[in-house]
Amino acid sequence: MKILSAEEIRLWDQYTMAHEPVSSIDLMERAAGKCTDWLLEHYPDAPSFGIFCGKGNNGGDGLAIARMLMEKDRVVTIYILEFGHKGTDDFQANLARLHKLPHTDIHFIQSEEHFHPFPPGQIIIDALFGSGLNRALEGVTKNLVNHINASGCGIIAIDIPSGLFVDKSSIGNTTIKAAHTLSFQCYKPAFLFAENDAAVGEVELLDIGLHEGFPASLQGKYELVDDSLIRAVYKPREKFAHKGHFGHALLVAGSYGKTGAAVLAAKACLRSGAGLLTCHVPQSGYTVLQTAVPEAMVSCDPDSSILTKIETDLVGFDAIGIGPGIGTASETKMLLREIFDSYRSPLVLDADALNIIASQKDLLKLVPAGCILTPHPKEFERLFGPSSNDFDRVQLALEKAKELNCIIVLKGHYSFIATTDGRGFFNGTGNPGMATAGSGDVLTGILTGLLAQGYSSVETAILGVYLHGLAGDIAAREFSMESMIAGDMTWSLGKAFLHIAIL
Repeated sequence: MKILSAEEIRLWDQYTMAHEPVSSIDLMERAAGKCTDWLLEHYPDAPSFGIFCGKGNNGGDGLAIARMLMEKDRVVTIYILEFGHKGTDDFQANLARLHKLPHTDIHFIQSEEHFHPFPPGQIIIDALFGSGLNRALEGVTKNLVNHINASGCGIIAIDIPSGLFVDKSSIGNTTIKAAHTLSFQCYKPAFLFAENDAAVGEVELLDIGLHEGFPASLQGKYELVDDSLIRAVYKPREKFAHKGHFGHALLVAGSYGKTGAAVLAAKACLRSGAGLLTCHVPQSGYTVLQTAVPEAMVSCDPDSSILTKIETDLVGFDAIGIGPGIGTASETKMLLREIFDSYRSPLVLDADALNIIASQKDLLKLVPAGCILTPHPKEFERLFGPSSNDFDRVQLALEKAKELNCIIVLKGHYSFIATTDGRGFFNGTGNPGMATAGSGDVLTGILTGLLAQGYSSVETAILGVYLHGLAGDIAAREFSMESMIAGDMTWSLGKAFLHIAIL
């Protein structure tokens, strides 16, 4: 699913009007009808609705919703923010339609003197400003939004919460704080960043029948990983396949006291479908690995506690994952440098491998092309410097992915995958229960296993992050978000694969 900018959304509306064809007022009617149906389904017992409208087309949506609710015998109060201008043509048309109904309760807000108290239990509809907003709210408008937020009522935003920008950071802005945002057809960038969570609430995408031809012709910057994309990436197994067809993976992981990280990554690597797996661990991890993961082969380091040297020829491995639990000892730093010198195929780099690179920035120049880096925000900052907001961080990830010729997976809710050609993918699976020790180790194992099977680096990142999140969703349903642990995600990978096999 394409994630579109404010301008692209406006062009999609115009394309639909020209090619369906449909008038703008009828397209607005269609959108308002979908919103009204959602409101009636989710708030069937609401004592009243208070609808706040600007004079643009977002306000026109609000007026149309008000009329439709009144036609369903709902109690509706309408508040129009009065700036002295007439408003858009579609706003005026919907205002005229409202005036034809009996007992229409409309109030015009020109100053704070016109702010009204809210009836108990009222559901507030925010239709003040839509996607076209390009400057922060101020004056009466800003105070009105604060007044609404302080109401204690349930707030539903139409299109996007008022005060929020679609395409850039809104940090410092006064915005509506919605419980739900009813948006149309596709996600907007603003919905996918943690800094906007308090404003956006839960996003409900409503299909209003915008013309399918437009996004198909658009080379968008961002895309949401969805079922159709996964169908295109996933490779079912051939009937006569054997383990040699699915690659030999190497995991360089663990140190004394952190062998569990190696175990988690190893189990996930095998569950992701790798044909063979070797784990290179300190001698202290040998018995643990042989016992906990009997399906894996074990290569022991000369050192008993840390990783210092790999005697095996790395060319024999189809993919290597490095980082879970390896620590940052000087000998381990040297080992990472030696791996970069001797293995020029893509690697998966996570955790302490990233911390080592962050402490020795010259290593970035040695990272092989096509590598997959999986930092969380703090690791990303250590690698590439601070960002003032989520939008800037994503843009920096795209720039660094291109500069390093690598894939960067910026982990978080809606994990972001930055590719070498400037495209970015937001992942749609996963939940807060995955914020638990070892979750990243599981992802490293999954990615290493997929890379070993012959998926490209981009395909590996897209499919791996999706599977990781889907397994987390399955585990959350089974164990709850509070009690799930990283091993539950690995346990759930089988069900995740069963899900994508029937997409």
